[in-house]
Amino acid sequence: MLLRRLAVVSALVGVTFAAVPARSSRRPRYGGTLRVEIGAAVASLDPDVEAATAEEAAVKWQIDSLIFDHWDADGEFAGAAGSGPFRVKAFEAGKRAELAANEEFREGRPFVDSIEISMGRAAHERLVDLELSKVDLTEIAPQDARRAAEQGVRVSASQPDELLALVFVGGNAAATSSARTTNQAARQAAGQALSLAIDRVAIVNFILQKTGEAAGGLLPQWSSGTAFLFPAAAPSATDLAHAKELWKQIAPSGALVLGYDSADPLEQSVAERIVVNAKEAGMALRAQAMPGAGAGADKSRGAAGQATRVDVELVRWRMTSPLPAVALKDFLARIYSGPLAGVEAGAFPEAASPEDIYKQQRAVLSTYRVVPLVWLPQVYGLSARVRDWKAPGPGENWPLADVWLDTETPTPTGVQ
Repeated sequence: MLLRRLAVVSALVGVTFAAVPARSSRRPRYGGTLRVEIGAAVASLDPDVEAATAEEAAVKWQIDSLIFDHWDADGEFAGAAGSGPFRVKAFEAGKRAELAANEEFREGRPFVDSIEISMGRAAHERLVDLELSKVDLTEIAPQDARRAAEQGVRVSASQPDELLALVFVGGNAAATSSARTTNQAARQAAGQALSLAIDRVAIVNFILQKTGEAAGGLLPQWSSGTAFLFPAAAPSATDLAHAKELWKQIAPSGALVLGYDSADPLEQSVAERIVVNAKEAGMALRAQAMPGAGAGADKSRGAAGQATRVDVELVRWRMTSPLPAVALKDFLARIYSGPLAGVEAGAFPEAASPEDIYKQQRAVLSTYRVVPLVWLPQVYGLSARVRDWKAPGPGENWPLADVWLDTETPTPTGVQ
């Protein structure tokens, strides 16, 4: 039991936005049902069934980490004794899942008796349920974190570990609307001009309400220790003048089209802000809502069924590991499919030195194929009775086997 408790302690310390009940001096209690709400609708817990969206895939991975049930020939769940902290008690595709504590779990019985997971809940519904104490744990959009804390919601966040960035589609004439992104030199000039024009600080301060950090590199400071070497300050008059000069050097070929996920309010707000920044620098840019999310997703058709072509896409990439070399290797695989500065993106060594990691970032950023914008944390809302919750870091699972429920009235002071 002790070894498991030590193993799940994250090296990434969560940030709390509001005062939360002080840690209880009492020993953890067994019992109770932990109520969880999520936005994704998981269609199947079968590991052989692929998730329809990245959001669903992420949640399905979290649930899979809590259970070790598998499908039998009749399509029912069959547990393997002692293989996971919870067993599947009930499941309704896209609606709800109920997990029961595994009494025979080899690393010790979970504290809670069961977990009820409600799916497909909109962000505002989850926040209302938190305020009314109808839910114990849910994810909160970063841009809503400060408002939720001001309304008395317990808010816990991880270290910033999700990169919001622009990725140029360049090189695929059929997928782009502008000749600028099919010509490497012109695309690089357009990328540099756009990077100089974007006010990352304003995005953090006003859109994210200071929940996040401006990003100049492909790794956050807490992971690489070198993010400060990649400037992310607000654009100066000199930056805007340089952006205008770069844009004038590119042969006119229509406005660039910036694609963003139509289902993501944060991406829409950021895209609209970027259009304003580009206009201030004399650049022609328009935002286009797209189905799907992130570079590599199927964004070839718009909501009305019309063919939609974009030059640059807004993406959200979460780190898969707190280790900088591992995280960078994953990002390179997302950005490039071919060689980069003499190094195959997929072959970048996970044991790379800090100097190699810095040089590789510099090489990528100098092409302006990708333009980092901000780093986002994973934000969670908690009810007053939840104890021993620790916001998971990159590659970590929800530590729900270690959470316990305090049914006594907490003292509304202190910090988690």
